[in-house]
Amino acid sequence: MVTFSAVTYEVLPWASRIPDDLISRRQAERMPTTYRAAIPAPIAQVEFTLPSDLATAAEDATRVISRLDDYATQAFGGRAVAPLTSVLLRSESASSSQIENLTVSARQLAVAELGLAASGNAELVVGNVAAMVAAIDLADNLGESAILAMHATLLASRPQANPGAWRDVPVWIGPSGLSPANAVFVPPAAARVPACMADLVAFLARTDLPAMVHAAVAHAQFETIHPFIDGNGRTGRALMQAMLRASGVIRHGTVPVSAGLLSNLDAYTAALTAFRDGDFAPIVECLAEASTKAVVLGHWLVDELGALVGKRMDEARPRAGSAFESLIYYLVGQPAVTMASVAKSLGVSTAAASRAVNQAVDAGMLKPTSDKQRNRVWLDQQVIGVLNEFAARAGRRA
Repeated sequence: MVTFSAVTYEVLPWASRIPDDLISRRQAERMPTTYRAAIPAPIAQVEFTLPSDLATAAEDATRVISRLDDYATQAFGGRAVAPLTSVLLRSESASSSQIENLTVSARQLAVAELGLAASGNAELVVGNVAAMVAAIDLADNLGESAILAMHATLLASRPQANPGAWRDVPVWIGPSGLSPANAVFVPPAAARVPACMADLVAFLARTDLPAMVHAAVAHAQFETIHPFIDGNGRTGRALMQAMLRASGVIRHGTVPVSAGLLSNLDAYTAALTAFRDGDFAPIVECLAEASTKAVVLGHWLVDELGALVGKRMDEARPRAGSAFESLIYYLVGQPAVTMASVAKSLGVSTAAASRAVNQAVDAGMLKPTSDKQRNRVWLDQQVIGVLNEFAARAGRRA
């Protein structure tokens, strides 16, 4: 094993691709001709040893994540496993997107999930949900093809981002500007990306590290490499979920770790910077603290939705095994529906779906978004309210 070290840098030539007629003469004269790009230190064979107190904190965070995963599956006697898995996954995806300033309301996301996206942001967050699903599905085989597949799913609607392919151009973090010369951080040159990712994939295959340390270091290295033109943060956090699944820490769905990160983005950014400077402990500590906060948020979300469903079951008393009973649980994970989506998702006839929706309307659970009959959408405003409150809690600083 070798010792972990900071990134080094190389000076590379910079030639602007902006046409001369789109910038002023003064801008052209002041355009830098070189920039410094990082050379990430390999991590496949590095030994990562934490101070005992931080190692304990990381293990504690791992345990509480696992407990939340189990807790969510036991809610409602296990009846609502699929809806709660869906809502936790969407919450993680929305929080991960919010870190990148892609913010949508619970209503917008729920409607977009029906294929009726009203905004570009909603479409992108739906892509993030799909990428999270792909990450979980690919958790048992985390190689280069799996990472490329996550990215391809994430940005399927953005061909200009070259989804599912390593970047072939420079990227940088910080002010966009006209060049990377004054950026906060410039990831490695595109020519170095394949070798850097091969090293990271070799690191992913290791089994000698605690799950939290393994996931934190891999995530920080991925963000340092920045292998894609766009979507690096969201893909990197999806990869983190996949690693927690692969290690057995999460067995059923996802835990909204990104919601925990949202509470202190300054600490998250500082931890990634420290990692690039040669100190990996802060990113482990940051992820452990975010996971603990995420578990508190996750418990609140499960309890609120559980109380809502319990109240509805007591008041509506649906017939056991009926489409209406199934719809009450289904709305937890998908609070925007059409008649067709209910029929398909519950595996019932259109007539049965219509009866269930009408019963939900009569019980005050659903309201139509308009008077039009064609492609009418019904919303569960109470569930949406809980999800919006979750987002507000996640966005509050610790």
